[in-house]
Amino acid sequence: MSGQSLTDRITAAQHSVTGSAVSKTVCKATTHEIMGPKKKHLDYLIQCTNEMNVNIPQLADSLFERTTNSSWVVVFKSLITTHHLMVYGNERFIQYLASRNTLFNLSNFLDKSGLQGYDMSTFIRRYSRYLNEKAVSYRQVAFDFTKVKRGADGVMRTMNTEKLLKTVPIIQNQMDALLDFNVNSNELTNGVINAAFMLLFKDAIRLFAAYNEGIINLLEKYFDMKKNQCKEGLDIYKKFLTRMTRISEFLKVAEQVGIDRGDIPDLSQAPSSLLDALEQHLASLEGKKIKDSTAASRATTLSNAVSSLASTGLSLTKVDEREKQAALEEEQARLKALKEQRLKELAKKPHTSLTTAASPVSTSAGGIMTAPAIDIFSTPSSSNSTSKLPNDLLDLQQPTFHPSVHPMSTASQVASTWGGFDELGGLLKPTVASQNQNLPVAKLPPSKLVSDDLDSSLANLVGNLGIGNGTTKNDVNWSQPGEKKLTGGSNWQPKVAPTTAWNAATMAPPVMAYPATTPTGMIGYGIPPQMGSVPVMTQPTLIYSQPVMRPPNPFGPVSGAQIQFM
Repeated sequence: MSGQSLTDRITAAQHSVTGSAVSKTVCKATTHEIMGPKKKHLDYLIQCTNEMNVNIPQLADSLFERTTNSSWVVVFKSLITTHHLMVYGNERFIQYLASRNTLFNLSNFLDKSGLQGYDMSTFIRRYSRYLNEKAVSYRQVAFDFTKVKRGADGVMRTMNTEKLLKTVPIIQNQMDALLDFNVNSNELTNGVINAAFMLLFKDAIRLFAAYNEGIINLLEKYFDMKKNQCKEGLDIYKKFLTRMTRISEFLKVAEQVGIDRGDIPDLSQAPSSLLDALEQHLASLEGKKIKDSTAASRATTLSNAVSSLASTGLSLTKVDEREKQAALEEEQARLKALKEQRLKELAKKPHTSLTTAASPVSTSAGGIMTAPAIDIFSTPSSSNSTSKLPNDLLDLQQPTFHPSVHPMSTASQVASTWGGFDELGGLLKPTVASQNQNLPVAKLPPSKLVSDDLDSSLANLVGNLGIGNGTTKNDVNWSQPGEKKLTGGSNWQPKVAPTTAWNAATMAPPVMAYPATTPTGMIGYGIPPQMGSVPVMTQPTLIYSQPVMRPPNPFGPVSGAQIQFM
C-alpha cells in the first residue's frame, strides 16, 4: 500500500475538528505511505516537546495508540517517530517514557496482510525492544548515554569505581538490544526500515563511544581494585571485546547500504596481551600461582591498550562532530532557502499605498473609501475672518440654522464638531456635512429682512414659530443662547439664561395667549445629556414669567407691553 489511505485522511480530519494539532501531526507522520516520516512533521513534534504548554503524556499516548494499528507501516513509523523524539526532542519526552512502567508491548506483533508484513514484523519486535531498553537505561542512571559529555573530563571517564561497575553493565544491555536488530543490507528494502536503521546507526556510534570511555576508566583503575571488583571488571572487559566484534559487523552493513565512509569510525582493538595481564592480576589476588611479571611490563601493556581505545574514541568523536556539522550546514541551507523564498514573495507584491492625501481612510462594505481629512480642533470656516455668535433674535428667521462652534475652549469645539452637548446640556449637531447632506448653510445666500421695522420683524418671527395657529416648524434648530442686545422698549431688561437645557431636536410648544391677569409660562422639556442612550422625557417644568399683555390683534402695535422669549 502506498500513499495516504482514506483512513489516514479521515483520522487527520477528525483531529482537525477536535483542534488537536499534535495528534493530527502524529497521524500525518505515521501514515500508510511506505516511506519514513516526513521531516516537517518530525520537526513540528520536536518543537512541541520544547513548548511548556504542550502535554507530553498526550503526545506519547498518541504515538502508543498508533502502534495498536494492524498495519506494519503505521506501527513501524510510530516507533521511528518515538525514537526520533527521544534523540532530538526535549529531555522531558524521554523522562516521561522512563517514568512509565511499560512502553511498547509488541513482542507478539505480526502483520499477516502479506509477505512483506511478515518480514517487517520481525524487525518491529526487535526495534520496540531496543526503545524499551533505552527508556529503562535512562530510568536507571537518569541520563542518556548517547548525550553524555565525553572526553578526559567526561561523565564515564570521571566516574568512581563503584558507580562505574554498576553503570557499564547498563550500557552493555542497551548495546545488546541495539545489535539484536541484526539486519542485513539486502533486508533494507524500503524507506521505513531504512529510516529506522539510520537512527540505530547514530545511536550505535554515540552509545559505543560512552561504552568505550567507560572501559578506559575501568582499565585505569583495574590494578588498584579489590579482588571482587577485579573479577567484575574482568568480566565486563571480556563482554566488551565481544560487542566490539558485533559493532564492527554492524558498521559494515552501514557501509554497504551507502553511508559515507567518513561517517563510519575506525575501531582499534586493544592488544590481546592486555587480557592476559588482567587475568594474571586477578589470579594473583586469588592466591594462584602465576608466571612472574614485572610492574613495568603490566604498565606498558596497559598503556598500549588505553592508547588503542583512546584512538577509537577519537574516531567516534570525529564522526559525531562531522554529523553535527552536517546538520548545522543543512539547517543553514534551509534557512537560506526560506529567506530567498520570502524575498521573492515580497518582490511579487505590488508596492501600492492604500492611503492617499485625503486621509483618514475609512472602510465600508469591504472597500476602501477616502474622505477629506477632518481637523476636529479647527473652527468652521465662514465668509468672515472671525466667527460671530448669533446675537439677535432677528437672526432666527433663517430657514435652517446651524450653530457655530463656541470659541471658548477646545473641548467645546470637539463636542460641537462631533455632535456633543453644549454648555447648557443641549444636543448640538455636527458642523461637518456628510456626503448625503446639502450644501452647508454658511454657503447659502443669507436671507434679507423684509423690513427694518420692529413690528414687521416680529410678525415674521411669529409666523416662523407658528404662534397662534397650533403648528410648529420642524426646521428650526435651537442653539445655545448668546448675548442679548437691547432691541426696543424703554423698560426692557436683559434676562439671565435659564437653567433649563434646550435640545435642538425638541420642538418648542406653541405659545398661547392668555388674559392679562393670568400668568403665562412655557413648558421646557429637558433631555439628560447622555451620549449613545435613548432620550427619556423628564417631567415638564413650568417656567413662570411676568404677565404678558396681548392685544386682540397679535400683529398690532404694542404699547407699554413687554415681550420675553425664553
